[in-house]
Amino acid sequence: MKQPNERRLFRFLFFFILFIGAGVFFANAQPVSEHGQLSVKGGQLVDAKGKPLVLRGVSFGWHNYWPRFYNEAAVNWLATDWYATVVRAAMGVEPDGGYSKKPTEAKEKIRAVIDGAIKSGVYVIVDWHSHNINTAEAVAFFKEISAAYSRYPNIIYEIFNEPDHETWAEVKKYSAEVIAAIRANDKDNIILVGSPHWDQDLKIVADDPLTGYNNIMYSLHYYAATHKQGLRDQADYAIGKGIPIFISECAGMEATGNGPINDEEWQRWIDWSEANKISWVVWSVSEKEETCSMLTALAGAEGKWDDRDLKESGLKTKEYLRYFNRVNNRSGR
Repeated sequence: MKQPNERRLFRFLFFFILFIGAGVFFANAQPVSEHGQLSVKGGQLVDAKGKPLVLRGVSFGWHNYWPRFYNEAAVNWLATDWYATVVRAAMGVEPDGGYSKKPTEAKEKIRAVIDGAIKSGVYVIVDWHSHNINTAEAVAFFKEISAAYSRYPNIIYEIFNEPDHETWAEVKKYSAEVIAAIRANDKDNIILVGSPHWDQDLKIVADDPLTGYNNIMYSLHYYAATHKQGLRDQADYAIGKGIPIFISECAGMEATGNGPINDEEWQRWIDWSEANKISWVVWSVSEKEETCSMLTALAGAEGKWDDRDLKESGLKTKEYLRYFNRVNNRSGR
């Protein structure tokens, strides 16, 4: 028979192990296993059970400039150490080394991130990272990707990173052709559509949206030191008209990617996103000498980064993701 002190010790050890086990469970929970197939209902991203869902994560930098980070291990590190529930693979199109000149190499890098996200159980945005209309190339690319990955609920298609000076009529026409190519293979996964002036003309979108499609959302991009209440007002107008918004790229500094981080304005954006249940993805996993690049030049290619490997934006982003996704048991709710 155990003595009282032994029984207390036994109970302590039992509950301690149970507590640690629960922590490990939540730390290793996989968002796709929990939430499954995403869809859009009533202007809101929802999971397979119809519950509103907020995804929070990071975007890799242009694949053609920082290809070394495009690997499964880096994705897994972001999922398990940063608690990211979504990653974004930004496939450069026009620049040297981009898809237009080296399509095979480009697709290899993007597939590495997609495959890593599937293995790690997180969602992944396949981003056509261009500022120009390249309809034939985009249709060919998304046909191939949707044919290969349509059975995976992890996939989110971003069909136009940032239209700049194109009109909304031009962007709508392009989007309709690319959406048709995707839907020929993939009837369900979310598609993100851009808008003129770097994904910020949301009022134009709200007054004349695409029609006849399911599970379409519209990208919003902001850099907090440049884009402030005026852009949130546009977004509020769009939300009021039932337009589903997904922040597929954002950060705390100026739109140039440089300048100091505006902590107060970035916090306003985060608070606004959370209040409106809008998903957000921070730019970028790269080592460029600019404020918005999260990593130092000494950071390893496959993750395992400690704080010495992270620049200010990386430290802040990791802090945000760990806080919000841990509070929600990594569920993204």
